[in-house]
Amino acid sequence: MRVYTTMASPVGELLLVGELRGASVELTAVSMAGSKSVLVEGEWTADAEALTDVTEQLTAYFAGERDSFDLRFGNAGTDFQRRVWSALDEIPYGTTATYGEIAARIGASRAAVRAVGSAIGANPLLIVRPCHRVIGSDGSLTGYAGGVERKQRLLELERTA
Repeated sequence: MRVYTTMASPVGELLLVGELRGASVELTAVSMAGSKSVLVEGEWTADAEALTDVTEQLTAYFAGERDSFDLRFGNAGTDFQRRVWSALDEIPYGTTATYGEIAARIGASRAAVRAVGSAIGANPLLIVRPCHRVIGSDGSLTGYAGGVERKQRLLELERTA
């Protein structure tokens, strides 16, 4: 069963979506209002309690009390996307990596940087899978589903926490 809730955050309202698997939840989406948002579907169930662990961890992250997440993620995406997303999970809190570095980490050619960028853009788990930590080769803040301003805010939060 698909469940969802919303929560306020320093970067705007977040929509959290998960899939109930017995007594646990696999997180399938974290999206921001005004971004490439996930839309709540009619058969989904509002269930803040089922997503309590997610909201508590995000709240601690925004308070500067948590620098990683201990959550179960759904298994969406292609094999290539999952390899890229796994590389995102390895970027330490408070640091950044370039698109080219992510391509190298997964063994993709330099020519695959655009495909890596597309896979990063398809990340359904904003913040908890830290695509905001990926920057351009010149250090610029390029592309973010939640908007570059939010990307900058998240990076600032991680550098000052």
